[in-house]
Amino acid sequence: MDKFFMRLDHSQPSPSCQSLIQANANLSYLINELDLGSLKGDPGERIPISDYNPRIRDEVRKHYIQQGPCQPSKHQFPKTLIGGRMRQFVPSWFNGQFSKWLEYSVKKDAAFCLCCYLFKNEFIHGSAGEFYTKNDFRAWNKGLERLRLHVGDVMCVHDKCFKKMLDLSNHHQSIQVVFDKHSERLKSEYQMRLEASIDVARLLLLYGLPFRGHDESESSKNQGLFLGFLLWHGDKHPDVGKVILENAPQNDTLTFPIIQKDIINACAKETLKAIIGDLNGDYFGILVDESKDISHKEQMALVLRYVDKNGEVVERFVGLVHVSDILACSLKEAIYSLFSDHSLSTSQIRGQGYDEASNMRGEISGLKTLIMKDSSSAYYIHCFAHQLQLTLLAMFKKHLDVEDFFCHVTNVLNVIGVSFKRRDLLRHLEFIKLIKEGMHSGEIHTGRGLNQERGLHRPGDTRWGSHFKTLDNFIVIFSSIIRVLEVIEHEGSTSNERNQAKYLLSEIITFKFVFMLHLMLKVLAMSNELNKILQKRDQDIVNAVEFLKITKKRLQDMRETGWESLLDDVSSFCHMHDIIIPRMDESYFPEKSKRKSSGICYSHHLRVDIFYVVIDVQIQELNDRFGVVSSELLLGKASLNPVNSFANFDKGRIMALAKCYPNEFDEVQIRDLSYQLDTFIIHMRAGNPKFSNLQGISDLAKALVETNLVETYSYVYLLVKLTLILPCYRNCGESIPIHEADKE
Repeated sequence: MDKFFMRLDHSQPSPSCQSLIQANANLSYLINELDLGSLKGDPGERIPISDYNPRIRDEVRKHYIQQGPCQPSKHQFPKTLIGGRMRQFVPSWFNGQFSKWLEYSVKKDAAFCLCCYLFKNEFIHGSAGEFYTKNDFRAWNKGLERLRLHVGDVMCVHDKCFKKMLDLSNHHQSIQVVFDKHSERLKSEYQMRLEASIDVARLLLLYGLPFRGHDESESSKNQGLFLGFLLWHGDKHPDVGKVILENAPQNDTLTFPIIQKDIINACAKETLKAIIGDLNGDYFGILVDESKDISHKEQMALVLRYVDKNGEVVERFVGLVHVSDILACSLKEAIYSLFSDHSLSTSQIRGQGYDEASNMRGEISGLKTLIMKDSSSAYYIHCFAHQLQLTLLAMFKKHLDVEDFFCHVTNVLNVIGVSFKRRDLLRHLEFIKLIKEGMHSGEIHTGRGLNQERGLHRPGDTRWGSHFKTLDNFIVIFSSIIRVLEVIEHEGSTSNERNQAKYLLSEIITFKFVFMLHLMLKVLAMSNELNKILQKRDQDIVNAVEFLKITKKRLQDMRETGWESLLDDVSSFCHMHDIIIPRMDESYFPEKSKRKSSGICYSHHLRVDIFYVVIDVQIQELNDRFGVVSSELLLGKASLNPVNSFANFDKGRIMALAKCYPNEFDEVQIRDLSYQLDTFIIHMRAGNPKFSNLQGISDLAKALVETNLVETYSYVYLLVKLTLILPCYRNCGESIPIHEADKE
């Protein structure tokens, strides 16, 4: 465990001590720079206490407390017509219960509260109004009533502010006074105990280990890790061991759970300060997800993704926020509130990453859309493979016949796959069919890849290719499926099983089911190559976009010329399995109304209501989910990839990428980028060893920083940063690792 701790050299100040010394020096400088004489005495002329630097606010407060409330009792208070009578501020209000805080502004002829002015900013969620802090209070006709109402009950905002004012005015109780009373030896020992507790807390936080056990007593053998590691730390460093735990003063061990939480909170704040400092006001992307904790409270996690000063892509967790609900507007409000707390600007967002939940990516009121309204370049690109799957799910929702078809397929899978006996029967029937076909043809072909066993596998909810494989197998072993269902219909162990098998038989040996089976198989087959490319670990986005175009064209060609061939395939399949083929020119009767004609022929229903609509929905979903902007972003990103001496470099695509960021690239900057790209590509391919073996855009960013070419190719580097910030996802729910983020 020695590697987790640095040996303490007490002859030199520790890093934390040096930081404390520097902080005290900075504070002394701020206090010396503060001109207390310039502070306004009239409450109507003072600036809000929140406008002062947080580190000198107490000095300002002490000054006003020492001066006391502004109470010009000898002033000639002007009269004002209120309620039909002349009214004025009553000087006797300065006496009695209001004497320590009531103030009067000569300039504004208004009353104020000194303690609320000094401390109310620390209780901004309180119920007190703004009357006595910054706005005028001049209702002299109801003065006593309003003053008593302002004082309120115990623990109201005014009461809390008043107690804070009394505490600050008591110098003998201040931490600094108490601390200065102790000797240098006691101060040094206290600092060693504090540093030891901080070191152990950092170690446990680093590895995500729990702090406390079930029994924290001194005699317990099951103490938490915090006390255990602190004891170990003291054994390794005898000087520290002499002042911690049982060797520490009874009330100064610094191991109490509240102190542990304070140390954790301090570490969190310092970590966030370091992250915000590293970001340095630059562009960033956000990764957001929400889920319930163990107490069923909704929690939202927020991660920042940005490029640091070394050209490295980093993702930093910045907060876990409780949200009252998971509506997009609530999530947006929580994100913006967190940004405000850490002085982050929403205008700097240049990428968003979520799951595909509707409250996140909704085109009308989703979180993605709400944020893009404020920052139009905060793009969102979800997993292409998952997007392809969602086109099929959208078809389920938009077309009842497609939903019914897959429902029947799923039920068949459930009935046959529910027991090993039925699956074995299916395999046996397929084996018998293979033997018969071999005997009929006179030979059985053998070899690698031939005579593979076909089965019914449930399609995955997030895998397009699994649906294609399921339907393909369904067609090949259709006759065996029918035979298994017939066996279940007659030999099922319960009437429910027999009735279910009978119903499924009646549904799948119909012309319409066979028609849907072949139609959906053809639609899925046209996207199968695209699906295979999208499922690869190292996606070739250029080819993926090209196959996307090919898929759309094939679907359009099928719509225009594929009807006759589809109908021939369906009819041939029905002849083979003795399924009745209806007359296409007969009237179509909807299934829910066997007696009332729909007014159209069967051919029209199959062609117009199903064939055309299914293909149109599929094309529309592909257009919606694989938009032009997403393609341009990814193609531009691929064109900047330096692999194989910038083999994918395409100036036109890079320029199109830049135009997606109008706030960063206006017309003049677009022109300058064009000139830079011409020089840039020649320079990169000139054989410089720094740029010859780069494996991705992240390597390019680091190389530009290392060679001091960031300023020379400022617009190119800006584009590189924007592409790295944009979160991309390879598979459903799987974020691309940072070291591979630029290979998309």
